[in-house]
Amino acid sequence: MHIRTLSTLECTKMLTANRVARLACAKDGQPYVVPVHYAYADNHIYAFSMPGKKIDWMRANPLVSVQVDEHGEGRGWKSVVVDGRYEELPDRIGYKLERDHAWTLLSKHADWWEPGALKPVPTPVSDSTPHVFFRILVVQVSGREANE
Repeated sequence: MHIRTLSTLECTKMLTANRVARLACAKDGQPYVVPVHYAYADNHIYAFSMPGKKIDWMRANPLVSVQVDEHGEGRGWKSVVVDGRYEELPDRIGYKLERDHAWTLLSKHADWWEPGALKPVPTPVSDSTPHVFFRILVVQVSGREANE
């Protein structure tokens, strides 16, 4: 097995080409990892969610990591890890352009909203939509690839 480091350009191409990542956040010394659907552009990872544990934890500690991987031939693989900072895009004055940009990027893909909007238990019906658009500012990116 041969392992090599991916260039920044290769990492960026891989982030752009994929839609599912693993988001890691931490609170009070406890890590938490969840899959998220995302879109990558402008050195940011854009995503959508309903309020819950990951949003609460990222609000408490905005330092996060994101991991994307691909399976190659045989035992081959590629992996990119992003260290970044959570930035919420609230539905209020001053964030309209960023929210619209996030929506535009995410909505290019079928059913982009569904993974972030569905919960395993029924949610009460309300007059407001508590969904959260957010982005992760990419502070550092690294990647590796393994080939036989």
